[in-house]
Amino acid sequence: MEINMTDQWELNWLNFQGCWQGRGTWFGRDSEDRLDLESPVRVMDPTTYDIAFSDPDNGVWDGSGLFFAPGGQARYDISRSTYNTGGGCWQFQGAGGQSSLAPDVDRRRFGHEINLFHGRSRSMLLLIWEPMGTRWRLQLVGVVDFRCRKTSLPEPERPASTPPEAMLATLEGWSSLAETFQPQPGCIGRVSSLKPSAFVPEHFMRHERTAAMPAGLIFSVPEYLPDGAYQLEIGCLHTVELFQQLSIVFDANGHLTAWERRRFLAGTKKVDP
Repeated sequence: MEINMTDQWELNWLNFQGCWQGRGTWFGRDSEDRLDLESPVRVMDPTTYDIAFSDPDNGVWDGSGLFFAPGGQARYDISRSTYNTGGGCWQFQGAGGQSSLAPDVDRRRFGHEINLFHGRSRSMLLLIWEPMGTRWRLQLVGVVDFRCRKTSLPEPERPASTPPEAMLATLEGWSSLAETFQPQPGCIGRVSSLKPSAFVPEHFMRHERTAAMPAGLIFSVPEYLPDGAYQLEIGCLHTVELFQQLSIVFDANGHLTAWERRRFLAGTKKVDP
């Protein structure tokens, strides 16, 4: 299929086609109602997402080992005509997912699924806030370290896990070209380029919840959604020379305004942030 890199459906095809399998690890509240990011509340092993396309406009999503689905399984058709009707899906080349655009008490969950790809490996992070009184509190964190079973490509060895501060300190000064995507229903939204930027650890660690997770993932998010503008920071250290970052930006009314993606490379010249 000829790929138009501004077409969100085709980017979705490029990113997600394959049979993805990995260990799903879910973290939640402990017996004292504290968010415990060390001891999982549930492990789903394996978690499998088998995503196949029958033609350029249609496919099937078939999953098992799922946290929320009845019986842990779900299967549904996917198509260009129905993709992203709510405007919460986003795709870059090598990164994609879906987001709640604003907290909604009727939906009871404010969630974000972030998938960061390197070759045919995929690190998936799920962040879910739920209403608690008049505020929204981070309730669940899910991580899946996916590998595609339909490839013969060797998988890069992931760096050893380190504390967040140590991981991010090694990235200081790495440079990247930022890309941005704004919410828009359907497939025709375009990814725009921004000016070059340099990685600053303090800019990533902007919230009280900064944690390194399995699959090379790291995030910095508020435990309680704040009043006013804010942004969520998610990253993945794919190799010792590549760190991918996604920022999810909200305005003063709590509405999602943009996803920003950066791919930082080791050995790159420092530039002004």
